[in-house]
Amino acid sequence: MKKIVVAIDGPAGAGKSTISKLVAQKLGIEYIDTGAMYRAVTLKIIRNKIDVSDDVTLEKMLNSTEITLENGKVYLDGEDVSTEIRQLYVSGRVSEIAAKQVVRDRLVELQRKMALSKNVIMDGRDIGTVVLKDANYKIYLTASVEERAARRYKEFCQQNSSVTFQEICNDIKERDRIDMNRSYNPLVKAEDAILIDTTGKSIDEVVDEILLIIKNN
Repeated sequence: MKKIVVAIDGPAGAGKSTISKLVAQKLGIEYIDTGAMYRAVTLKIIRNKIDVSDDVTLEKMLNSTEITLENGKVYLDGEDVSTEIRQLYVSGRVSEIAAKQVVRDRLVELQRKMALSKNVIMDGRDIGTVVLKDANYKIYLTASVEERAARRYKEFCQQNSSVTFQEICNDIKERDRIDMNRSYNPLVKAEDAILIDTTGKSIDEVVDEILLIIKNN
């Protein structure tokens, strides 16, 4: 049986995590949420008030940090942080921290190990361009800023959060700016990736589109 390695990239709120999970379920393969890994590191940095300009301290922290993805849950040093890492105060800093080379190097190393011996689908910002350059299926998901903000706003409303639509819209624009302009592994579409614009499309439509790409290639 041919090994299945799927790389899904794209900006914040494009639906990468939701869609990747469903594709993984349909194919019976492992889903690796790299965004959750960066969020977990961000949460630990916030909690410990670590100066992100201090690479030595950052590297020391990363070397003593355990991140586990298990049954849809995210564990940071053994603690389930699945809900907390989705809060806006974490979202507001994750792109800044994910831009740090010392952070990316450590997490990319972990991500590659996770994909070594399994059929996987992995989503993030630099999966097809850096982490899994040899993935046999590469997808770049995007959507309009307004649509991405609307999706996030709906999620926050379900959590009874008081955040406004405009705050989320501004946060997404800022994250796009940082992700696309960082000097180290910026968010770009891999040359061999297939572009899917999810604006106006249902989750099931996008999932079916990706499954068709995998089936026909």
